[in-house]
Amino acid sequence: MSHENVEIVRRIYQGWVTGDLSAGIDDFDRHLVYVVSPDFPNVGVFLGLDEIRNFMRDFLEQWEQATFEALRLQSVGDTVLAHVVQHSKGKASGIEGDLRYFMLFTFRARKIARIEWLMDEREALEAVGLSE
Repeated sequence: MSHENVEIVRRIYQGWVTGDLSAGIDDFDRHLVYVVSPDFPNVGVFLGLDEIRNFMRDFLEQWEQATFEALRLQSVGDTVLAHVVQHSKGKASGIEGDLRYFMLFTFRARKIARIEWLMDEREALEAVGLSE
């Protein structure tokens, strides 16, 4: 199952890197929990697809363009750890830049039940039980 989970997340990022942020919506559990750590400006816990859509709409409003690329995917049990780079251009500033962080995709019953954003690699590894 872990290989299948990695392939699902890979397929999602194939859409997200081109700007198709609806990619993967069919793989999300309708009660999806979306956790954004305090290291990000839009911190919070968002429950269910409607709250997550609202979060993403608010998050994306600050960017003229934003895409998300998975540099590396690693399966750990029911979770896929993604090392991500966000390529974006600020709407107000026009400044382009890349932001690197980590996303954890946790699967339950073949659906993604939880997604968590973490800035720190050590925290991401600890969250999936790979810390020393």
